[in-house]
Amino acid sequence: MPPKQSATLTEAELRIMDVLWRKGTGTVQQVLDWLPSALAYNSVLTTMRILERKGHVKHVKDGRAHVYEPIIGRQEATRSEIQHLVGRFFRNSHEALVLNILEDEAIDAGKLKRLREMLERSDAK
Repeated sequence: MPPKQSATLTEAELRIMDVLWRKGTGTVQQVLDWLPSALAYNSVLTTMRILERKGHVKHVKDGRAHVYEPIIGRQEATRSEIQHLVGRFFRNSHEALVLNILEDEAIDAGKLKRLREMLERSDAK
């Protein structure tokens, strides 16, 4: 049985999406050239096909090459990842996620002040 396809972006998929979000469009070879680490052509091709099946990218034919472009933006992908995280670990409670973050000792007073200001601006809307 083939492995279940991840609903969220895997690390490899995210690296490719980062390239496409920065560059706009690209062939498999171009994406491969723009990636900071050396990967096999077939690995990038397979990952881009998976991204296309997931509905994150589409391609158009340009001669023999396929030119890929993102269908979803970075912000939409980020929201989807957060929704998945909230559903999986916090029982669909955004409040529980925020409280978990706030309880983290790594948040200093300056960052907490900024968060309060953001919440006040949000309330004003």
